[in-house]
Amino acid sequence: MNDQQLLRYSRHILLKEIGIEAQQAWLDAKVLIIGLGGLGSPAALYLAASGVGHLTLCDDDTVELSNLQRQIIHRTQSVGLTKVASAHAELHEVNPEVACVALATRVDAAQLNELVTQADVVLDCSDNFATRYAVNRACLTHRKPLVSGAAIQFDGQVSVFDFRRDEVPCYNCLFPEDTVAAELRCATTGVFAPLVGIIGTMQAAEALKLLAGIERGLSRKLLVCNALDMTMQRSTVSKDFACAVCGC
Repeated sequence: MNDQQLLRYSRHILLKEIGIEAQQAWLDAKVLIIGLGGLGSPAALYLAASGVGHLTLCDDDTVELSNLQRQIIHRTQSVGLTKVASAHAELHEVNPEVACVALATRVDAAQLNELVTQADVVLDCSDNFATRYAVNRACLTHRKPLVSGAAIQFDGQVSVFDFRRDEVPCYNCLFPEDTVAAELRCATTGVFAPLVGIIGTMQAAEALKLLAGIERGLSRKLLVCNALDMTMQRSTVSKDFACAVCGC
């Protein structure tokens, strides 16, 4: 690290759990973010500010006025732009040292597998079950850590699936694809703006800890947050050996 980097990241380097080694690991890391909406916005901002060296941003959507209530990476002048282009510009302002690849597309299975292969950690910040199941399968196949988040109305959740380890549960163990409930959408049910900030920031925190080799976190755990009562519950997620995706 040069003198400017030592100064920029000094408050992290001061932490004994992080120090220069973890900060350098972040500078060398590649993180894939699926979705640059309510969750991806704070996640990307904190990862860039923390010095993650390479971010790949995937989202096929464009910025709409209704997004600005919660998707804090986008600005009023960004309405009409692709979300990845808007996010790329903002992340460059936050930290010009971070290399960003902006993919304004809904990646198919082959593209997703290629992107996951290149990443050290994957953040699923999408808003639909189809994408979550596809990302889960790709991360499992390539043994890449997955940080999953979701938020609707006043309820949010975060979980970590560290597929580098054996006998780790997958997203399908937690929410089996054939039993999933009806999908709720922000456009029809609403979402509390600060909630997505809370969940997305937690996703960034878990990703940074995974990259730093910090064991304490949400691996094999599900953290559920209710922003109306401001309560949090953490439970253990066990592997389902009959899981259609990861079961033996």
